[in-house]
Amino acid sequence: MLKELPRYGGEVIQMLRARGELVVSEGTIYPLLSRMRSEGLVETEWRDTPGGAPRRYYRLSRSGQKAVAQFRDEWFRFRDSVDTIFRNGARQ
Repeated sequence: MLKELPRYGGEVIQMLRARGELVVSEGTIYPLLSRMRSEGLVETEWRDTPGGAPRRYYRLSRSGQKAVAQFRDEWFRFRDSVDTIFRNGARQ
């Protein structure tokens, strides 16, 4: 979700909830974003909002982009392995 453009934490939560497949809360997303920031996977900036408090926006850093690409490759290999196991059952 941070690949296309910077987003603030509440926006990430709303997008995940709108997809309806994941149960997410602020207690899950904000610690994750904080950890990603401390690991250098995201960069942040504060932006003023009309009539409200400033919001911290997150965007993927170069390291974050590389990590997403690597995770995506690993995920597809894992998924393909699990699919093969289900298709073939316990046969070897």
